[in-house]
Amino acid sequence: MTTKTTWPVARVLRNRDAGLYLSGVVVSGFGTSALWLASGVWVKDLTGSDGLAALCMLAMWLPTLAGPLLGTLADLPQSRLRSTGRCPHRRRPLLIGVNLLMGALLLTLVRVDAPGDLWLLYAVLFVYGAAGVVHDAAESALVASAVEPSLLGDFNGLRTTATEGMKLLAPLAGAGLYAAHGGAGVALLDAATFVLAAGLYTALRVREEKPAPPAGRPRRRTAEGVRHLWAHPVLRPLVLAGGATMLCAGLNGAMVYAVVDGLGHSPAYTGVLYAVQGAGSVAVGLLSGPALRHLGARRFAASGIALLALAVALRAVPSDPVVLVCSAAIGMGLPAVLIAALTSVQRETPGALLGRATATAHTLVFTPNVVGLAAGAALVELVDHRLVLVALGVALLVTAAPLCQSPARAERTVSRSSSDASPA
Repeated sequence: MTTKTTWPVARVLRNRDAGLYLSGVVVSGFGTSALWLASGVWVKDLTGSDGLAALCMLAMWLPTLAGPLLGTLADLPQSRLRSTGRCPHRRRPLLIGVNLLMGALLLTLVRVDAPGDLWLLYAVLFVYGAAGVVHDAAESALVASAVEPSLLGDFNGLRTTATEGMKLLAPLAGAGLYAAHGGAGVALLDAATFVLAAGLYTALRVREEKPAPPAGRPRRRTAEGVRHLWAHPVLRPLVLAGGATMLCAGLNGAMVYAVVDGLGHSPAYTGVLYAVQGAGSVAVGLLSGPALRHLGARRFAASGIALLALAVALRAVPSDPVVLVCSAAIGMGLPAVLIAALTSVQRETPGALLGRATATAHTLVFTPNVVGLAAGAALVELVDHRLVLVALGVALLVTAAPLCQSPARAERTVSRSSSDASPA
């Protein structure tokens, strides 16, 4: 009885493995956020080119397109352990290895001190992005086995809080370290965080069930994550809504400098808006677990998207208080569909398939954000940003509407459409 009345967040934190996971998220998130800022500044200082600096972000995001393939690595059983008749921690060594690999690879960046060395920086950032896809897939699968299903929403909310909290602190630390010791100093900091995260993952005690030997051709196994998400009546609408929301979020993000111009501030004011948005994300991370239990995944996601829609549309109003409130609301609304989708993938996917399903979901959800940023950069030069913001608000409301449909009715609709497409 006492356990049931305990605050769910406290129950998550009392779980030893969950606490270690969250500590790893904080440590690696700090290093990643610091490098994210410093890499672009580093390239800008060496070349003076805004375009080359922007390629840093592209290099880190590009591997997301290969999510279904990279996620397969997180689901491959380790043959040496399988031969013993049991398979403890089959994804834990992968997490440890990925962190140590990146820690070693980042050390090579100390050589980058001239424009001719930038190929090495871009190559490391590309591998960084690919390792992140594998890492997130393996971590999601391990979390699902370590945290009871009823607390997954709380855990994912806390993960969001930790990640966004690091985004508020790490860029400032990274900027200070860069000013004092250059890009190499930031790379060494990030390398140290990877080594520390590897140590935290080494301390995990979670055990997984013995996996079945891989069946079918590698290409078929890679596609299983896509098929699972598409056929599942709960996951498909959430993942599609997440992708549509992130597309709109990318377009909205490209408008931020136009919004700041409309307020009469310098471009540096965007840092204030991002800080307020991050604070909103930290808050919603703490509330997401109870909200998921009370509303369910679909309605929680729909509520977040609706809040995001109103906030994006109202940013067209040239008023500092309105824009600041809208930034906080964007920070609260945007993570809702992401938390709902990831938690549902963890709950509704068999453990042996969870790495591929998670990586595929990340590809489908986050790739549209890159497309939206690119399209928005062109659109903001052609159309009044206020019209774009209002149109995005309407599009987001349309995205939220299907999620308000009852799950039972949605399941009947999906089943009927599937049978119509493939008649017996």
